[in-house]
Amino acid sequence: MKFAKLHLLPAIISVMALTTFQACKTKKAGIGTNPYGTVQKEPVTEKPETAPAPEPKKAEPVAEPVKETPDFNFRNIQFEFNSVVLKTVSYPILDKAAGEMKKDANVSFIINGHSSTEGSAEHNMSLSRDRANAVKTYLVNAGVGESRLTTKGYGETKPLTNNDTEQSRAINRRVEIELAK
Repeated sequence: MKFAKLHLLPAIISVMALTTFQACKTKKAGIGTNPYGTVQKEPVTEKPETAPAPEPKKAEPVAEPVKETPDFNFRNIQFEFNSVVLKTVSYPILDKAAGEMKKDANVSFIINGHSSTEGSAEHNMSLSRDRANAVKTYLVNAGVGESRLTTKGYGETKPLTNNDTEQSRAINRRVEIELAK
């Protein structure tokens, strides 16, 4: 009989050791004694250390973007004598016009063609319409919606200056773009 009890002793010690080891591993103490040998009335669990909560970031003031008002003042688009061929000095003006027109797709424009007094009134009227259409084609090719552009020809009826010199006649061979009302 004594041999049978001694035979069970290592098994009992192993079970007790495992139970104790499990309790230490989870760092939980049950009702009973704590590591200091005092009796506890309630279970105690250790709380994991936590870093202090970061301070909330202060919202930086966001500047509203400045809405740039498009510049729709397009004048002095010049043409060669008796022609619908644009002068090379007019290309930068038309490129700027196209860029500004694209800023607001809800705005429509009237392209007004003009001519100097050389030739008949009928020829000059036709020439001024063709010049307005040449500018319209340029702007459409630059990405401006065709439906936003209307053309008119005034011939020689609205000169900017007298037609006495070649320099003054060159000023009158022009197209002007204005906002449609």
